[in-house]
Amino acid sequence: MSAVLAARHLTKHFPGVKALDGVSFELERGEIHALCGENGAGKSTLIKLLGGIHPKGSHEGELLVDGAPVAFDGPASAEAAGIAVIHQELALVPELSVAENLFLGRLPRRGFRVDWNRLHTETAFWLERVGVSLSPETAVESLGVGQKQMLEIARALSKKSRILILDEPTAALAEHETRTLLDLLRQFRREGVSCIYISHRLEEVFALADRITVLRDGRSVYLSKTSETNRETLIRHMAGRDIPKSDRASSPETRRAAFARNAVPRLEITGLRVTDPAAPEDAPDVLEGIDLRVHAGEIMGIGGLMGAGRSSLLMHLAGAWGRRTGGKVRLDGADLAPTSPADTLKRGLALVSEDRRRYGFIPGQSIGFNLSLSSMGEIQRGWIRGEQETPRNRAVFDELGIRAPGQETGVSVLSGGNQQKTVLGRVLLAGPKVILLDEPTRGIDVAAKEEIYVLIRKLALTGVGIVLVSSELPELINLSDRILMLREGRPSGVFPRGTSAETLLAAAMSPPTP
Repeated sequence: MSAVLAARHLTKHFPGVKALDGVSFELERGEIHALCGENGAGKSTLIKLLGGIHPKGSHEGELLVDGAPVAFDGPASAEAAGIAVIHQELALVPELSVAENLFLGRLPRRGFRVDWNRLHTETAFWLERVGVSLSPETAVESLGVGQKQMLEIARALSKKSRILILDEPTAALAEHETRTLLDLLRQFRREGVSCIYISHRLEEVFALADRITVLRDGRSVYLSKTSETNRETLIRHMAGRDIPKSDRASSPETRRAAFARNAVPRLEITGLRVTDPAAPEDAPDVLEGIDLRVHAGEIMGIGGLMGAGRSSLLMHLAGAWGRRTGGKVRLDGADLAPTSPADTLKRGLALVSEDRRRYGFIPGQSIGFNLSLSSMGEIQRGWIRGEQETPRNRAVFDELGIRAPGQETGVSVLSGGNQQKTVLGRVLLAGPKVILLDEPTRGIDVAAKEEIYVLIRKLALTGVGIVLVSSELPELINLSDRILMLREGRPSGVFPRGTSAETLLAAAMSPPTP
């Protein structure tokens, strides 16, 4: 095979930063080449160079297509060379139809008018090409995330693209949508289409890619055939260090031995029913018939498709959303009524939201300030007692391995993984009995994920009860002692550790338990 796309010694500077430092990369015809690295490693900068977003003259090095040097003036010239970049933030116009989005800027015309018959015929052809059954006249704002992702791919193919660059394409997809996308990319590979695939989900990388390139600190540091490497090797090259691992096999047994199962549950939910407070009085409940018990030291996973009610359940337990219409919640044997997040935290139940930037920390403040947010009462006597705050926060800062010059560093400049560690540190300093983790590794690179996994298991070993919501089934399976699957706000089964992804996915899509 010969390279359809090659980069030679690419270097890109931003003010005060060298984003790429002599990166070389090759993509073969009909190859799926994964690009991996921690946040800030240079992946986004590289694909912007390949896609013409950073045009000629703004960087050093050489780009070649089919062995011939090219210099892109912008995205249009990259598209003319057969390169299409599908970004994580999809570039669609919600108010326009599927057909208008697919041929945006190049609508077929008959004279001065749009040729609607031809537009809809060609749209139907490209939708069928990606296996999507939609009317060309459907408004894009009514589509699901998976359908929008497929529409972006159809648009790229309609431009005769031979090279697809996909940036975290499954980040917002449900499990079944992810499988559909991966199957489609395998089909494209058989047809000779080349693909650069960027993902923090190593399970997808190993299931899909032919070769893997790792970037670190703006350099290409590792290249291997997928069949000749493994997860641990990739993570070590991405991080530039060994990542601690916990014993997945023995941890549940260790915790069961340390915390008797016949003790009062840390969290007990019986027949819980919750409705949307903004909905009419006769509206159906959003959550119905939820029964759940979480013991000390137990990690209870909660899975389901988007809209299944997972985040709604956690938000309600934390006192942040919903009107309870039935059922009970007990924390360490005492009734827990829905009040407010502050009161619930005082009682010993803490929520780590899926949207850490909005609900997890105050962006304009330091790491130390954010660590103290949920436990100010312990260090405040009319003023903040720095002699108590600093060493206490330093202990958590060090224990969690937050990588920053010090507590005075602004939390906004941290990577996603270190921001999440700061949020977890804030929660830990409040001394919770139960922690609700909603998508704790969303948007975090692989090495940081492994560190978060180790932390979650360590927390469980201290006797904290943990409720874990995750859209990634491998993550849910590897971390959880038991898993509750939800569908449309109703339970569709509770499954033991070791249950297969296929079984869990079937439960997520099956009718709820009556």
